[in-house]
Amino acid sequence: MKTDWRERRHRWDIRYAPYAYIAPYFLLFAVFGLFPLLYTAWVSLQDRNLLDGDAATFIGVDNYVQLLTADPYFWNAMGNTLSLWLLTTVPQILFALGIAQLLNRRLRGRTFFRMGVLLPNITSVAAVTIIFAQLFGRDFGLINWGLELFGAGRIDWQAGTGSSHTAIAAMVVWRWTGYHALIFLASMQAIPTSVYEAARLDGASAWQQFWRITVPMLRPQIIFSTVIATAGNMRLLAEPLLFNPGAGAATGGSDRQFQTAALYLYEQGFSKFDFGYASAIAWLLVIATVLITGLSYLAARRIRTD
Repeated sequence: MKTDWRERRHRWDIRYAPYAYIAPYFLLFAVFGLFPLLYTAWVSLQDRNLLDGDAATFIGVDNYVQLLTADPYFWNAMGNTLSLWLLTTVPQILFALGIAQLLNRRLRGRTFFRMGVLLPNITSVAAVTIIFAQLFGRDFGLINWGLELFGAGRIDWQAGTGSSHTAIAAMVVWRWTGYHALIFLASMQAIPTSVYEAARLDGASAWQQFWRITVPMLRPQIIFSTVIATAGNMRLLAEPLLFNPGAGAATGGSDRQFQTAALYLYEQGFSKFDFGYASAIAWLLVIATVLITGLSYLAARRIRTD
């Protein structure tokens, strides 16, 4: 009898134990991930004020129609997000490739440098933004001091679209380049050394080896980093919010010149308390991120098959 019970329990362990091990993750995801996502989708179909949730009115897709057809501020925010994506993603990838290539060599204190490139990423985004806002200050900023040292005039970095985007992009690039560099470095170390040895025997220079061997073999990782950077730009909030602190911080400047999509969501939800409209913005950002991720996955899959 005891033997039968032990055999039965053993079969249960084999069949159900793996599900029990992963159940906590799915429970947490359901509570803190899936439920908020579905609840936001439901709220996006309502006219709901955050201060008076009991007065919510179902309006269908009116919020989405308003956003896509009659809200110039939304498209301005999306344009700023796209601009910042270009100004941050391309430099991140290029700098990360260069840093990874340097760290892949035999350097004294190589472990120290590998740890050091990750320090900006683990630094508080609020601290980074406040420091960079001081560096890009109009009157006493270190950047303007350097420009004046070389005979150039001061720049009001917060006033213009191009200047403000450049300043915010500098913050993002500084924080995330090291993260992508470590991803590229790990992939570089997986490339067989025999490939480089054969290239050297054929007379290939270091630049040719990097461009014709390293970069092509890192294409899946480059696509992955591009997806991560894209998702990060879709929720870019702290940098533009703290770059111009004050009563009008949520507008992203006096002319909304650096208001991102996430910052516009913040303005609608937590300044104007239009929770339904903000939820619609959130879902449009989710859809855009999923589409970009799907296209990147198809591109990576095609690269692997080629």
